[in-house]
Amino acid sequence: MTLLSCKDGEKVKPINAVSEQQNLYQEAYRPQFHFSPPEKWMNDPNGLVYNQGVYHLFYQYYPEDIVWGPMHWGHAISKDMVHWENKPIALFPDEHGYIFSGSAVVDTDNSSGFGRLDNPPLVAIFTYHKAEGAEEGRNDFQTQGIAYSLDNGDTWVKYEGNPVIRNEGIKDFRDPKVFWNDKTNNWTMLLVAGDHLQIWQSPDLKDWDKVSEFGKDQGAHGGVWECPDLFPLKVEGTDLEKWVLLISINPGAPNGGSGTQYFIGDFDGKTFTSDQKEHKWIDWGTDNYAGVTYNNVPNNDRIFIGWMSNWAYAQETPTEKWRSAMTLPTKLTLRQVNGAIELFNYPLDSVDKIRNLGAQENISVDPQSEKSLTFDHFNSSEVKFKTSSRAFSLDFQNSLGENLSLILDAENLQFVLDRSQSGKVSFDDDFIKNVQTMPVPNLPRGEYEVRIIMDWSSVEVFINGGQYVMTAQIFPNEYYKTLVISNPEDNKLEMEKFTISPIKSIW
Repeated sequence: MTLLSCKDGEKVKPINAVSEQQNLYQEAYRPQFHFSPPEKWMNDPNGLVYNQGVYHLFYQYYPEDIVWGPMHWGHAISKDMVHWENKPIALFPDEHGYIFSGSAVVDTDNSSGFGRLDNPPLVAIFTYHKAEGAEEGRNDFQTQGIAYSLDNGDTWVKYEGNPVIRNEGIKDFRDPKVFWNDKTNNWTMLLVAGDHLQIWQSPDLKDWDKVSEFGKDQGAHGGVWECPDLFPLKVEGTDLEKWVLLISINPGAPNGGSGTQYFIGDFDGKTFTSDQKEHKWIDWGTDNYAGVTYNNVPNNDRIFIGWMSNWAYAQETPTEKWRSAMTLPTKLTLRQVNGAIELFNYPLDSVDKIRNLGAQENISVDPQSEKSLTFDHFNSSEVKFKTSSRAFSLDFQNSLGENLSLILDAENLQFVLDRSQSGKVSFDDDFIKNVQTMPVPNLPRGEYEVRIIMDWSSVEVFINGGQYVMTAQIFPNEYYKTLVISNPEDNKLEMEKFTISPIKSIW
């Protein structure tokens, strides 16, 4: 079967040939259990919404090249957030511009009038980017548009009244995240406007009014704000509800380039407030950006996916047919840590379905010593253990002398991810120079979990159930097959329930 999509009734070039599935997803560095497009360029996740048993993943897509170009919305669906089915392109550029990032909602009460109560529409809200306006140096070239679907995302119709929000002169005015607001019984839209957030409201997804702003004097401001998200979460073990605001920023992340900060605060239905002073990051690694959460998820779970790349080098990574992937889907929760509230970020339980659980063993490493373990294919595996140690290093190595080093540094209370010798690194100066650090000041005094999930071209580290997270791309020239565990301390290093588990391909 060949997947086709139509623009103004005309057939367009297929995005992939499923009859050749055996040849897809086999290229060098192709992720085996992270979503990546069949071919060509992908960046931000868009329109994350659950409807009628299906999780929709739309994404920024350029179907003509493996570098950024005129943006479309690509589309994939899943029933378990692990296995993905590629769908035809959902939204194409038109006379209003490219189709930039945005969100999607289920209009249950048909407030938009696009559907019926017995068949409520999916409504996509996105930014139009008029390339000609940008080239002319204008500041009004980004506007907001909507489209609707009556067949659960298979086909889309753009609203004839687009754009629904025009631009009065803000250069970076984009990335609408929309949700139903129970506090005011209307739709709320988050928009980023250069260096801050705007909040808008509408009764019908068509007519919008701005009601507040946030962030001109709060948060990290090393670059442009992008991809906002706002949602409530109960603090685990309590009845206290707080609101979490996600803001991506490029550049200005703690380890360079792109990153996603978060704020914990309150939302009265129109205005978000936070007394947070420090900068907080959902992921301290360099390769988790533009992430947002799903609308309409059962049980009100907050499921997050990010783009697993960084604008500092995204268009230079050493792949040939496709470029970039998404992070694993994770669940976001709030927990109290030493009297403060922190956001935890941990893989969904469904990820365990593709893991063949390895045998557990307890590992001890003598003081000032090391121990080597071998495994056929660390680049499709999970390594997990519990420890009370405050210092160790894990070096994943191959026969070419390439090395990915993960270090818990007790003296500086930080975790270090060093990929400088990990494989192909010289394709970009920002990639090769990068040794990433993450402060870990609030690790539990006793035992905690370390979980490392590695795909062909990525590593994700989750410490203490997602309290501390790092995501990074890697490009080894052959799989890592050796793990060297080093103990720099004067006390024995104990790792309990140590497991190495192979992970199956989703393709």
